[in-house]
Amino acid sequence: MSSAKKGKHLSDGEVEILLATLEARFAQSAHRHPGITWTKVAVRLQAKPEKLWALSELERTGGEPDVVGHDRKTGEIFFVDCSPQSPVGRQSLCYDREALDGRKKFPPKGCATELAAAMGAELLNEAQYGELQQLGEFDTKTSSWLLTPPEIRNLGGAIFGDRRFGRVFIYHNGADSYYSGRGFRCRLMV
Repeated sequence: MSSAKKGKHLSDGEVEILLATLEARFAQSAHRHPGITWTKVAVRLQAKPEKLWALSELERTGGEPDVVGHDRKTGEIFFVDCSPQSPVGRQSLCYDREALDGRKKFPPKGCATELAAAMGAELLNEAQYGELQQLGEFDTKTSSWLLTPPEIRNLGGAIFGDRRFGRVFIYHNGADSYYSGRGFRCRLMV
């Protein structure tokens, strides 16, 4: 989609394509959202059209967003990047702006926290990443930066997760590190 060039607005045609893509993915992955109907999701999306642009950005960067749950009290629907590997359009990034600014030699093209915020979403935290991994096998060849607690970030570190050997692992690294196979996954509440 070309929406990134036009600001935070989608044309009617782009909305139609996005909704068709999301609905098809929703239908193909019913195990991720038991008890939630597409009608309920569509109503939420129509009530919050500003979220469509954010979802289009998740889709454009390879995240394959899908519904993974909802808040029974507020009715909010939770979308998470469900691509098998960390989204291709969001790899080779350090963790945050502080890490990016501190990296003088061979700086990456950007940082995960700023790109997530620019897309209108947030990084998954450790608990959310664990919940996602219960819905399938993700990051078997890649890894994903996770929202890092301040007590770790204040010491220069950041955390990331992946799945290897049939298990989910949470690791640490310097926040200024970046790898071609490490990206980040987002969560968006609608």
